[in-house]
Amino acid sequence: MMETTQNTFDAAAVWGRMERKTTLMLRLIGDKSPHVAGKDGKYDDKRIDWWTSGFWPGILWLMYDMTGKEAYKEAAWSWDERLERLMLEPNAYDHDVGFQFLPTAVFKHLLTGDADGLRRGLSAANFLAGRYNLNGRFIRAWNGDKHGWSIIDTSMNLSLLFWASQQSGDPRFAQIARSHAETVLKHFIRDDGSVNHIVVFDPDSGERLEVLGGQGHAPDSGWSRGAAWALYGMANTYRHTGDEVFLHAARRVAHFFLANLPEDEVAHWDFRAAASLTGEPRDTSAAACAASGLLEIAERLTPAEGRVYRAAAERILHSLDAHYSTWEDDSHEAILLHGTGHKPAGENVDVSLIYGDYFFVEAIAKLEGWQHRVF
Repeated sequence: MMETTQNTFDAAAVWGRMERKTTLMLRLIGDKSPHVAGKDGKYDDKRIDWWTSGFWPGILWLMYDMTGKEAYKEAAWSWDERLERLMLEPNAYDHDVGFQFLPTAVFKHLLTGDADGLRRGLSAANFLAGRYNLNGRFIRAWNGDKHGWSIIDTSMNLSLLFWASQQSGDPRFAQIARSHAETVLKHFIRDDGSVNHIVVFDPDSGERLEVLGGQGHAPDSGWSRGAAWALYGMANTYRHTGDEVFLHAARRVAHFFLANLPEDEVAHWDFRAAASLTGEPRDTSAAACAASGLLEIAERLTPAEGRVYRAAAERILHSLDAHYSTWEDDSHEAILLHGTGHKPAGENVDVSLIYGDYFFVEAIAKLEGWQHRVF
């Protein structure tokens, strides 16, 4: 594994491009709830109970935090209120309320002290805690009849529970988060650092029943975004608990991720599919999320140990900046191209994804000194 980049990565220059682009996005996207932008470069407008609804306001809050520009704050302000209002109507909220309320209500309270943001964040944490299965020691994923299904993505939502414990003084939230994280160690992260996407448990006994491929190529494959969720989520769990077992797990997944990257450092959508098939698409959202997670790992280590992970993150970010961005297209509403949503279902392949944009912004901000973590 390389320890240094060939050239020093100029994060400040990328941040300058980021500021210019997000100013354009503010005008182009407006109050849409974006998920996917296709070949036309226009983001869609999803229902705000869709799992990605927090990422655009998260970009806005982060840009406000970094620049102090009121336009970002004004555009971000009402999002947590909109999310809460839908809680009182028929909705599809599930395990991803962390993705929705951390970058909105929690970020808002962190930056402004807003009491409603605090209340809404705690309410979302209560909802997430209510999905915990005691016998299986997991947080239930989707709704409907999938009572025993849990997924690796939830690793990233645990920060909502840790935050709620800190804010409320109630240890139950952190106990649930840690318990689910321990289940991730036992049932999701494999010995080689690859991860399962979906693990199905008996919802009554808690017994593990089977592993499903989900958005990966196969049940035993190497879905790259799942690895990114895991390495970042376990690094966050270490930050909140101080238990080295979670940091070791984050590093093991990181080593798998980095060892399987292609020459340009941007992950294929599934590492094992790419190893056996030709022409498999990349997933810039996995790359951006992993880069931000690698920086999180680096920060938890000594400078000597952490520099390997920071250098790897910088190589990924350099490639995203140089080869996968839309800096030169002012009409394009996204930042990153060539994301992959759900390849096995043939959905959202070779598109822009709002969560890829968010984690790219977040990672560059970290290199520029940003400290206000919400995930």
